[in-house]
Amino acid sequence: MHMADALLSPSVGIAFGAISAGAMACSVAKLKKDEFLDHKIPFMGIAGALVFAGQMINFTIPGTGSSGHIGGGILLAGLLGGIPAFLSIVAVLIIQCLFFADGGLLALGCNIVNMGAIPCFVVYPLVFKPLIKRGITPARLSLASIASVMTGLEMGAVFVVLQTTASGITELPFGIFAAFLLPIHLAIGLVEGIVTAAVLCFVHQARPEILEGTNAEKRIGSGMSLQKVLVIFAVLAVVTGGAFSIFASSDPDGLEWALKKTAGTTELDAGGFVHDGATAVQGALAFLPEYHFPGVDEDVRPLGTSASGVIGAVITFMLAGTAGFAISKVKKAKKRTLSDAE
Repeated sequence: MHMADALLSPSVGIAFGAISAGAMACSVAKLKKDEFLDHKIPFMGIAGALVFAGQMINFTIPGTGSSGHIGGGILLAGLLGGIPAFLSIVAVLIIQCLFFADGGLLALGCNIVNMGAIPCFVVYPLVFKPLIKRGITPARLSLASIASVMTGLEMGAVFVVLQTTASGITELPFGIFAAFLLPIHLAIGLVEGIVTAAVLCFVHQARPEILEGTNAEKRIGSGMSLQKVLVIFAVLAVVTGGAFSIFASSDPDGLEWALKKTAGTTELDAGGFVHDGATAVQGALAFLPEYHFPGVDEDVRPLGTSASGVIGAVITFMLAGTAGFAISKVKKAKKRTLSDAE
């Protein structure tokens, strides 16, 4: 559900860019106070890389001519908690936008709010955590995952409709656009919810302390080895991004499908200084636009997809992991300074 720049007016895009920047700044400030941050840093990089790779695989929604991909916000929140998950999904979205031209630069703030802030800051604390409050079991974890993902995707879809309406996109009248966009994302959410439940149930079975520690906001047992789980996640990220992505559905995703049904096209026209400038910046930075080598023959395109999956997963791992490590270092340095002052 990555929005393109043509769906937004400059004022709406810039406003949500400011909102997302504020959310990131507040998240970094709060994460510095998280006494369990060191135990989450390994997963911030690896899980972020897995979500990047997973988003490259569009699965077909039978009988619709549409497809969908995971958003990953609830999956990350279940593993990391809301704030680290938000920063990890931000890393994914920034990398997708800047280096792969997936989602517009002007629309980046909207995408961060719709796919990151809503699941991590609204749905995770209000839906996911209450459903597993009485104890984590496979049944409760599955129910929490499916209900949370479906709720998050529906809320994100509602925000897309509101954002296009506020932008004055006349080709997308509120009622008709919502009538197509919301139902298709229920179906997408059901599939993503099942995938999220499977991953979280695996993690809980392999290392229950991870989910129990994250969702109870307590320290993960220091004697627990995370190496096996981290290696599995790393292998999944590389295989998913490098191999499985080649077989992704070619059907339009839920947003593109709704655009086609509503406006008769997936490519709306947009012009002006802000839109042209955003397009120029993105074009200069994106070295694998739309996850393909630019200017190559059709039969070579799968190589670009594989390369994009692996390269993107690696960059996400480095950015998300480095961000967590840097925040942890700043936090420790501040503690030392306060200790020396005393």
